[in-house]
Amino acid sequence: MLELSETPTDGVAREVLEETGVRVKVDQLTGVYKNMVRGVVTLAFRCYATGGKTHPTSEASQVAWLTVEQATRDMVEARAVRITDALSDNGPFVRVHDGTHLL
Repeated sequence: MLELSETPTDGVAREVLEETGVRVKVDQLTGVYKNMVRGVVTLAFRCYATGGKTHPTSEASQVAWLTVEQATRDMVEARAVRITDALSDNGPFVRVHDGTHLL
C-alpha cells in the first residue's frame, strides 16, 4: 500500500526494501492487474537491484534470486503472468483475473 504522500515508484522502492532488504531502481510500469472477485488493483513495475542485503521478513519468509522458470513454476496463472509481462517489451499490460486465472 502506498503512503498518502508517496508516488507509486517511491512506494515500490520502499516496499521492496522493507520486504526483502534489496534496494531497487524502479524502471517502468509493466502491468495493471485487477482481481475482479476482491476488487483489488495491482500495479507492477520492472525494477533493477542496486544494493542492499537480502533477508527474510514477516512479509517474505524467503528471499532468493530465481530464473523465470523457477519463479513461475508453482505460481497460479494470475501471479505468474506478472513476471512474464515484466520481461516483455510489449507492455504495459492491462489484465483482469479471479485470483487464480486470467479472465
